[in-house]
Amino acid sequence: MTTKLLENSADAVAFDRATDGLLSFFTPEQARALIAYRGEAWLRGRIEELADKNTDRELTADERAEYEGYVRANRFVAILQGKLKKLLAAS
Repeated sequence: MTTKLLENSADAVAFDRATDGLLSFFTPEQARALIAYRGEAWLRGRIEELADKNTDRELTADERAEYEGYVRANRFVAILQGKLKKLLAAS
């Protein structure tokens, strides 16, 4: 899962090495809660608004920076959720 969300395999390997240790901090209940996490409604709305403006090529420089930050954060959360799903399935 990680390699689909990161730039290349070396990036994915480094990311896995740096983040795998974080998994030990989660109880099964916390892991399930993070897996179910979808963000606040207002935040999802803001990301959708920026995504639409991005599609229409109408983002300002500040909005582009904001949108790219959300994209990076969402990528990290998605990877962490995938790792936690695998961890729960293995236990």
